[in-house]
Amino acid sequence: MYPFGYGLSYTTFAYSNLKVYPDTIQPDGKVTVSVDVKNTGKRDGQDVVQLYLRDVYSSVTTPRKNLKGFSRVSIKAGDTKTVTFELTSDELSLWNRQMKNVVEPGDFVVMVGSNSANLTLKKKFTVIGQ
Repeated sequence: MYPFGYGLSYTTFAYSNLKVYPDTIQPDGKVTVSVDVKNTGKRDGQDVVQLYLRDVYSSVTTPRKNLKGFSRVSIKAGDTKTVTFELTSDELSLWNRQMKNVVEPGDFVVMVGSNSANLTLKKKFTVIGQ
């Protein structure tokens, strides 16, 4: 009935300035993701920032949206906070057909929002082969 992470609040939030660094990594590398969250309402409030990941092409079927991180932030009315996540090989790996946990080369899409249906910001990064 409601998307995952849906919740009501006495204020509103706006997401902007999604950064993914670096945009190319090795399979054992890590990616830093940051996003600015602004309280656009008239009251102080809390929001749960959710980070989803999509493996664009993989050797096995993977979810279109896979929750890889979340962070609850308290933001005063009119203020902005930067929320940062780190993606490592643990978050990028999958079980292949040989039942080995591997990080496959290819493109990944980072999606950030307040719930699974409201992923307003998206950026891509690439894992290159060794």
